[in-house]
Amino acid sequence: MLPQGEKRQFYVFTPSTFFMITVTLENFEAEVVQASHDVPVLLDFWAPWCGPCKVIGPLLEKLETDYAGRFKLVKIDSDQEPELSKAFGIRSIPTCVLMIGGKPVDGFMGAIPEGQMKTFLDKHLPPEGAALTDAEDAQALLAAGDVEAALHKLQETLAADPANDDARHELVKLLIHHNALEEAKAALAPALAAIPRQIRFDALLHFMNAIEFVHTDERGNWELAQFDALIAANKRDFDSRLAKARVLMVEGQWTAAMDELLEIIMRDKAWGEAVPRKTFVAILELLTPPKTKGATQDTGKTASGIEIAGKVVAETDPQAQMVASYRRKLSMALN
Repeated sequence: MLPQGEKRQFYVFTPSTFFMITVTLENFEAEVVQASHDVPVLLDFWAPWCGPCKVIGPLLEKLETDYAGRFKLVKIDSDQEPELSKAFGIRSIPTCVLMIGGKPVDGFMGAIPEGQMKTFLDKHLPPEGAALTDAEDAQALLAAGDVEAALHKLQETLAADPANDDARHELVKLLIHHNALEEAKAALAPALAAIPRQIRFDALLHFMNAIEFVHTDERGNWELAQFDALIAANKRDFDSRLAKARVLMVEGQWTAAMDELLEIIMRDKAWGEAVPRKTFVAILELLTPPKTKGATQDTGKTASGIEIAGKVVAETDPQAQMVASYRRKLSMALN
């Protein structure tokens, strides 16, 4: 059992930071896929022996500074990361690929002049000084570390426009992040009363239910072995399985939580008013990056004609793989 008075730390939503970084297969999902839902990400495929790469590298870094956060530059060493090069269909270097909303949308090959790079970027990036939505503005404030300003911005937005679901969603996430559950409940209530109810708000509700369970139920401070002992004695101890799953959610152990919920669903789909299934779906929603306005359909080629294996890229994303795998597991359990 945890020490007296000690509370479990729970999973939080944290903003991405934007700066030039070297990307590997291990951090590709976080630094590229996830980050591209907040800001366009320009991938620079290069190698230390490549002369033209040494020409455009400093230019790209200069442009990232000049564009002041309008895009994020990442560098991928093609020799060190052959899986990523293959996924993007890289045939020669330097090759640059722009990611928006988790997908490749365009790119160029070779050491093109700085002016052409600017033309390429300006075609896809929001204009300098373009107005952000209130939710995007709040995300920018969070990225800068100004939590109070972000909170005030979202509250002010909702007071003026209660129908702004994006601002409400960001506000509830921020309140949960700072453990302000009562305020989060109040902010979430209008969205839960709406018909039809959006799945993203349902997901936040189930996450809050898990946090509240951990804070109010004595089992919230149990070691996982205590749950396991009860479950070993009775495989159909669904109450203990659900309690364990909620503890795992709060700790950010998402796959372990879904595994426990799946055991309930496979044995009794309707148990507990189907709360295990609803919680399982909520976790999938929490782990699925939102679609963005800049995202385009996966055609397999960029506007400049560069072939991009978009589906293969998705297959290299561990989180995308995991979410897809658990969606299939749920489908099989329900059929």
